[in-house]
Amino acid sequence: MDHHQDRLALPVGTTLDRFIMRKQEDFPYATGELSQLLRDIALAAKIVNREINRSGLIDVTGAYGQQNVQGEEQQKLDVIANIRFIRALRNGGEVCTVISEEEEDMIQTGKNQGKYVVAIDPLDGSSNIDVNVSIGTIFSIYRRQSPIGQEGTQEDCLQKGVHQVAAGYIIYGSSTMLVYTTGAGVNGFTYEASLGEFFLSHPNITTPQSGSIYSINEGSANSFSEGVKQFVQYCKDQNFSARYIGSLVADFHRNLLKGGIYIYPATAKSPKGKLRLMYECNALAFIVEQAGGKASNGTKRLLEMEPTSLHERCPFYIGSTDLVDKAEEFLTKESSAVPVDEQA
Repeated sequence: MDHHQDRLALPVGTTLDRFIMRKQEDFPYATGELSQLLRDIALAAKIVNREINRSGLIDVTGAYGQQNVQGEEQQKLDVIANIRFIRALRNGGEVCTVISEEEEDMIQTGKNQGKYVVAIDPLDGSSNIDVNVSIGTIFSIYRRQSPIGQEGTQEDCLQKGVHQVAAGYIIYGSSTMLVYTTGAGVNGFTYEASLGEFFLSHPNITTPQSGSIYSINEGSANSFSEGVKQFVQYCKDQNFSARYIGSLVADFHRNLLKGGIYIYPATAKSPKGKLRLMYECNALAFIVEQAGGKASNGTKRLLEMEPTSLHERCPFYIGSTDLVDKAEEFLTKESSAVPVDEQA
């Protein structure tokens, strides 16, 4: 058998569909709905991946001409991704309500028998679209709390992160990957475009206990609190590498695999931080904990935060456990320090 024939005979690996089916018994509610919901998200990811890869050809980069609920200029691809994911979740029938970073209010799917609620950031890092830098999708899945048969409620949507039944992200980069957890470890799948399938490429992802990468926008350093400044200085003293892409999914993905810490702290301009608890922080916190890492708002476990509004923001410290612990140490010192003029 020549080399070419040999390559043709190689196994292609485990598809996402097959993996989900095989793992279905791991779910606390092994009835198939959650499996179908994950497949619906994967299908939408394939469609969005296609649109992203075509974006340079069909002029869907750049601004859409209106701002989203956060006051940011909405990109055309943001709008496309939002429509695609909501449509897939609505058509799938497993979801009663969706909340999206791009939409001010809850979206009722009309499928009131659906047992799940999804929080989604359809396209994160969208300001990087037109410079060919990695962008991503982030999603969280919760079991509804209200009775089946009626529309989902705000209480269904505003659950603590600890109640997620699944969470994941898709990174559209040099290769497109879907990474997710259902609370039994973290697995990564790489998209094989010629076959139209996601294949298991990163089984049982574990993040290093420590690392030597810190990711923070140092352009805002003048408005960091003293504790954050001291932690950043600590990272420099340790000769850590500074790595900051400006796409949360890309920064998180790299640090998850290589070890490090990502920080978006409270600043003078954004006293509650900039990232959204429901669409970004909770999902990535669930994933990092399942991979052996840690996520904090600077003082407490992020997954224990009680959300109060759909678009709530929070400070975000996530990554290798040792580094998040060290960051909390500096922040705790800062909060317990007594100002000189108050000392008696």
